Amino acid sequence: MKAIVCTRYGPPEVLQLKEVEKPVPKDYEVLIKVHATTVTSSDVRIRSFTYPSWFWLPGRLMFGFRRPRKTIPGDELAGEIESVGKDVKLFREGDQVFGMSTSFGLGGGNAEYKCLPEERGLAIKPTNMTYEEAAAVPFGGMTALAFLRKANIQSGQKVLIYGASGSVGTYAVQIAKYFGAEVTGVCSTSNLEMVKSLGADKVIDYTREDFTKSDQTYDAIFDAVMKTSFSRCKKSLKERGIYLTVDWPLLHALWAPMTSSKKVAFGLGSTKSEDLVFLKELIEAGKIIAVIDRRYPLEQIVEAHKYVETGHKKGNVVITVGHDNET
Repeated sequence: MKAIVCTRYGPPEVLQLKEVEKPVPKDYEVLIKVHATTVTSSDVRIRSFTYPSWFWLPGRLMFGFRRPRKTIPGDELAGEIESVGKDVKLFREGDQVFGMSTSFGLGGGNAEYKCLPEERGLAIKPTNMTYEEAAAVPFGGMTALAFLRKANIQSGQKVLIYGASGSVGTYAVQIAKYFGAEVTGVCSTSNLEMVKSLGADKVIDYTREDFTKSDQTYDAIFDAVMKTSFSRCKKSLKERGIYLTVDWPLLHALWAPMTSSKKVAFGLGSTKSEDLVFLKELIEAGKIIAVIDRRYPLEQIVEAHKYVETGHKKGNVVITVGHDNET
């Protein structure tokens, strides 16, 4: 089968389209014929290994010291189940599915085929979505859902989403609205209308206005792009407000005084299948949509990484996977 292979850390050009062995599902796995996958900011960071200097050693131990331990990137995918392991009970051949691996950017989704366990991070594809749209849901959608649940959002509360035009941010705006919050989205000038169209009650152009300089306070502030901090935002939080960040290392917690009634929540997104099913139900009910900025064929993965690396994508970048001349 064809797959994108990353054999060393470096610029986008380290990614190569190669013929590799087609995977065989284990007893509890399904083999998915991939029709669409994505390139996320996580994919780009791991491929280039652009992390803070303090994370160099733990990062190399986690992902591979001299080169990536896993060589096929891509965590998100959507496709059709071609075969199932003998112990699989939840899916059958021909099911249209979407899901993600748990390998932090090296999940093997940028390929013609991928095996995934049936009970984690996999669900039947929404009936009202294409494969391309469905592939763009798991990472951003489940991350946004997991963090907003940590905040226990109640109807009428005020929530600010920083980075509202990104993959996580676009879902966070929509899910927070579904929970009944009054949502303020922070993004650049060119994305204001798009964020409004997703349901944001207010939008702030960060190039013209610093929300931390106003007197407005929020029940929750969600940094969906790792570009702010608790120390900067705490004055904009209500007395029992919570600061959420996808910057999963514990650095932000160091700024939160132990006696403060304001809280910090960090960590990773969800990979629970039940969360993916919940998102599927919201999609089919018309409550949330996927925002797709650009689509590239698998053969143009280098160009896709270059674009995501600019840091200006709107929502998601999708990779379409053809199956001509399969091997």
